[in-house]
Amino acid sequence: MIRKTTLFLSGTMLGAALVGFMLQPGSLTSTSAAKAASSDTYRQLNLFGDAFKRIRENYVEVPDEQKLIEAAVEGMLSSLDPHSAFLNANAYGDMKVQTRGEFGGLGIEVTMEDGLVKVISPIDDTPAAKAGILAGDRISYIDGEAVMGLSLNDAVKKMRGKINTKILLTILRKEANEPLEIEITRGVIKIQSVRSRAEGDIGYIRVSSFTEQSFTGLEKAVKNLTNDIGEDKLKGFVLDLRNNPGGLLNQSIAISDAFLDKGEIVSTRGRDPQQTQRYNARSGDLSKGLPLIVLVNGGSASASEIVAGALQDHRRATIVGTRSFGKGSVQSIIDLGANGAIKLTTARYYTPAGTSIQAKGIVPDIVEVQELPDEFKGKERVTSEAKLRGHLKNGEDEGGGSSSYVPADPELDVQLQFALKLMRGEITNDAYPADPLRGLATK
Repeated sequence: MIRKTTLFLSGTMLGAALVGFMLQPGSLTSTSAAKAASSDTYRQLNLFGDAFKRIRENYVEVPDEQKLIEAAVEGMLSSLDPHSAFLNANAYGDMKVQTRGEFGGLGIEVTMEDGLVKVISPIDDTPAAKAGILAGDRISYIDGEAVMGLSLNDAVKKMRGKINTKILLTILRKEANEPLEIEITRGVIKIQSVRSRAEGDIGYIRVSSFTEQSFTGLEKAVKNLTNDIGEDKLKGFVLDLRNNPGGLLNQSIAISDAFLDKGEIVSTRGRDPQQTQRYNARSGDLSKGLPLIVLVNGGSASASEIVAGALQDHRRATIVGTRSFGKGSVQSIIDLGANGAIKLTTARYYTPAGTSIQAKGIVPDIVEVQELPDEFKGKERVTSEAKLRGHLKNGEDEGGGSSSYVPADPELDVQLQFALKLMRGEITNDAYPADPLRGLATK
């Protein structure tokens, strides 16, 4: 029996959370060929039963049978490709939180430093901000339990929880002589996957992942930037998809559609030709045809590659940066009820021109390399789909991937500054024989 199924295109690298692209629930079906298992296959399944029985009876300690079965399923799926996996109930719950973009928590962006949780920034209008948590605060205890020895993920899980429940944090603050104890009531926290700002006469929009909130965030950003800069002064938009590991398919389609009037956005093709699905743009351009530049790098994967590929193939935008990660396969999240879910690769996706970017990535219209600071040179490990063991093959010219470094200071961001100059016409076409301004409409 196949339970409720959701299709995802997962994309991850460099320690990013596994996130994917959602298709319609229940769209995964079994072909007659897949259903027909030979008697030899069933005989081979006895191997699992025999091994499980011997482990239960003879292992030196009483084994956890649930863990044994989960490990067996995990091993079976991981032998297929890097993106097929078993998700136990906890992992499945975490994945749904990531894609939903909303959870019960405190509202702080954190990292790990010297064994303690360090607050990078409290998010405006959240319980943490209202309770007085400051950037730079270090959390040493959570409800009386020492943070030292916990992983960042474990600490984050302890701080998340049901809405309207209380949590006590012990805070170390440079300005305070003694630790501070701050009690916070958890609230609804929305992950802000879209941030924007005016860069003079150009609207800059950063999409860090594709959650259920992303298209709404983009729509709001375009509206606010148009009002802030002025419709008569606004030259265009820079859409930053660098280091975006992916997200929900419907959101990547919606964001592509926001800048397209017509045409195919993406297609997915599985083993059964009858399961091919095509997604098309609807009439209406959110930006009213203003010039558009999309930034990508080696950290751009999956959903971000769908957006970049659609806008590139339709000549709607100029893609600037370095080659993307090259994640071009579709995963089906098959709900197993209380047991969690399995994530199974079931298809590849193709750009409007019929191109599979699997293990190849999106090649920018203009390659603009961000130089690494001296302290990072020789230390950064470039990751790509093509370098993952067991990845789906795609011809002989595999590659993809590039540096994922983006400086925090916009003034030092070579790729962004290049895009702004290109948008303003400060860089001439003569320097780029490939016609870098293709897709840049004129107002």
